[in-house]
Amino acid sequence: MTDLLHTGLGVVHDSPPVIVRQASPPGDELTDRRNPEVRVLVVDDHAVFRAGLTAVLDREAGVVVVGEAADGFEAVDQVLMLRPDVVLLDVRMPVLDGIAACARIKDESPETRVVMLSVSEDETDLYAAIRCGASGYLLKEISVEEVARAVRAVHGGQSLISPRMAGKLMDEFASLARRAEESPRSTSAPRLTDRELEVLRLVAEGLNNGDIAKRLFISQNTVKNHVRNILEKLQLHSRMEAVVYAVREKILDLG
Repeated sequence: MTDLLHTGLGVVHDSPPVIVRQASPPGDELTDRRNPEVRVLVVDDHAVFRAGLTAVLDREAGVVVVGEAADGFEAVDQVLMLRPDVVLLDVRMPVLDGIAACARIKDESPETRVVMLSVSEDETDLYAAIRCGASGYLLKEISVEEVARAVRAVHGGQSLISPRMAGKLMDEFASLARRAEESPRSTSAPRLTDRELEVLRLVAEGLNNGDIAKRLFISQNTVKNHVRNILEKLQLHSRMEAVVYAVREKILDLG
């Protein structure tokens, strides 16, 4: 495995995927010591790809595929029935596409992490996935062995983006920052406390709950409470989405 290179947003691999370390979702621990098994739902309209991915994941210790689905509607039904920890979700699918399915999954089961696994390098798909609360966006060029690693990372509270897509996300951050400088701050933007802004800024730097707690000299539970409050105030699903929103609305200055 290649060495890890630290960047402003987190930990970047020389090979896919980029890992953006994030604070854990409200009320969740990075690892459930009593049940280390990660329950995965595989969603793809190509049966051969789906079967191959399932076979590889089933050979991984601590990972179990609890179900499969061939379209977005079926994926939502399976999530409600099986309550998986992580959903691997294709973007381009018939009946209901992956972006719409992700939005429904996060509405119905906010605790479920969704990773988009796609051939699409369209930045609009990436931004839409983030807005819908996806915890990752990986291109299908990733090796199947790396998918298992990605599943564990996302279950542990991280967000992952394939390197080429991460570059596009950074471009979007820069564009948002420029537009924010040129326009007045929205008067309708929710008011975050100074401490919440500090936490959000550290999330943007790629720090996890433990690192943020040490930096601010507070407990990890307090960090979780701040993250929960931030997401509730902004009415958003994910930390990555919160950072994008904060830059756009001039709530947060990453410069």
